[in-house]
Amino acid sequence: MSKPKYLVAVFGGAVAGSEAAFQLTQKNIPCVVFEQTALPYGKIEDGLPKWHVKLRDKEEEKINTKLNHPLVSYVPNAKLGDTIDFEDVASKWGFSAILLATGAWADRPLPIEGIDQYLNKGLIYQNPFIYWFNHKHEPDYSGPVYPIEDGAIVVGGGLASLDVVKVLMLETVQEALEKKGHQIDIFTLDRSIAKVLDQLGLSIDDLGIKGCTLFYRRRMMDMPLSPLPAETQEQLAKAQTVRKKICQNFISKYLFKMEENRTPVDKIVENGRLSGIVLQETRIVEERVVPIPGSEKAYKAPLIISSIGSIPEPIPGVPTSGQVFDIENHVHCKLRGYPHVFALGNAVTGRGNIIESQKHGKEITQLIIDSYLEYPQSARLEASNSESIKEVREQTQALSSTILKNFSITEVQFEETMRKVKLQQQKSGYDGNFRRWIETHLPLRLEAMLGVKH
Repeated sequence: MSKPKYLVAVFGGAVAGSEAAFQLTQKNIPCVVFEQTALPYGKIEDGLPKWHVKLRDKEEEKINTKLNHPLVSYVPNAKLGDTIDFEDVASKWGFSAILLATGAWADRPLPIEGIDQYLNKGLIYQNPFIYWFNHKHEPDYSGPVYPIEDGAIVVGGGLASLDVVKVLMLETVQEALEKKGHQIDIFTLDRSIAKVLDQLGLSIDDLGIKGCTLFYRRRMMDMPLSPLPAETQEQLAKAQTVRKKICQNFISKYLFKMEENRTPVDKIVENGRLSGIVLQETRIVEERVVPIPGSEKAYKAPLIISSIGSIPEPIPGVPTSGQVFDIENHVHCKLRGYPHVFALGNAVTGRGNIIESQKHGKEITQLIIDSYLEYPQSARLEASNSESIKEVREQTQALSSTILKNFSITEVQFEETMRKVKLQQQKSGYDGNFRRWIETHLPLRLEAMLGVKH
C-alpha cells in the first residue's frame, strides 16, 4: 500500500500565503501557491505606497525566499473564481487542504445610501487609488487614471487613510512646485513637505494650495497608529498620547487638515456628480461612537476618497457572511461547509498590517498542520504517564480515521493533482524557474527612473 501524502493548495502568495508555504515546507509538506497576478507580492507591491522602497524590497525578498523552495510549486496569473473555479478545485483537484490567503482587496462601502453610483464621478475608493499611484509611472500602465484635485476630502482614520492624504499632498505640492520651476521628486517630499517648502522660502499659501482634509469618526488619540499595549487605563492613556503626537507630527510634515469626531451621513450631488458630503458630529461614550443629533454639516469638495477599511473580494462559490468569508471554526478559520478549506491573513483580519498578516498566516497554518495534517503520526505516540499526552492520544485516535480519509492522498492522487497544476503553469506561461520569472516580471521602479538612491 502506498504511503499517504499531503498536498496543500495556497491561494495568494503574499505575506500570509508565503508564510503558510514556509510553515508547510518546514514540515516537509509540499504545496502549490496560486497567485492571481504575475508577482506574489499582493499589497506589498500594490497597496504599500511606492515611497517605501526599502520596506517593499525587504518584504518582497522575504516572500521570494519562502516561495523559492523545492516543495513549493508556484502558479502565477491564476485567480480563484476567475481563472480557477473554486468548487472545482475544492472538490475535484484532490488537494489535502486549501488555504485562502487571498487578501482584502475590496473597499468597505462608504455608508451613505446610493453613493456608489457616483464612483469615478467625484468618488474614489482607497485600494484602486493607491494601486494607480504605485504604477502610474510605468510606461506600460493601462489602468484607471485618477486626476488629483486640490481640496479633496478623505473619509477614514487608519494608517491607510494617512497614506491617501499623503499621496494627495505629495501630488498637489509637486505639481505646484513644478509650475514655479522647482523639480522636486516625491522621495524628497516624502521626508517632509514642510521642510522642502521652508528651504525654498515658500508656504502652502504661496503655492495656492488649500490642501486636503481627513475626517475621522473618532478622536485623533483613537487612531490605530501605535503598537503600544492599551489593556490598563494607564497603558491606554500613554498609547493615546503617543497616537495623538504621531498624528500631529504627520500633519505638520505633510500640511493637510484633519477634523475629528465626524461621520458621513449623506451625499451632495450637483450636475450628476458627487460634489460633497454631509458629516455629523460624534462623541465617544465608553469607546463607542455616538452621533450627535442635529449636528449635520455640509462639506463641498471636488473629490471624495473613502478609506474606511478593506474587505475580501467576493469569490464565486466561496460562502460569505456579510462582507467577509463565512468562517465556521474560528480557531482554525475553517470555511463553512468545507472541512478542508481554511482562510488566513487579511482575508480574515481585513487589516493590511504586515506583521499581523504574517503572524496570522503562521499561527493558522501551524494549527492546521498540528490539528489536521500531523495527527495520524501523533497518534502513534508511545505510552506515557503524562495525563496531557494521554489526552492528546485519545483525541487523535478518535480523529485519526476521519483525518486520514479527508486529508491524506495516495501517490497516484498526488501525481494526478500535480499534473493539473503543471497544466495550469503552462497556461500561465510559467516554466518553473521562480527567480527568473520574478526578474522578468518586476515593473520599472520610479526610483530607478529618477536615479534616486535609497
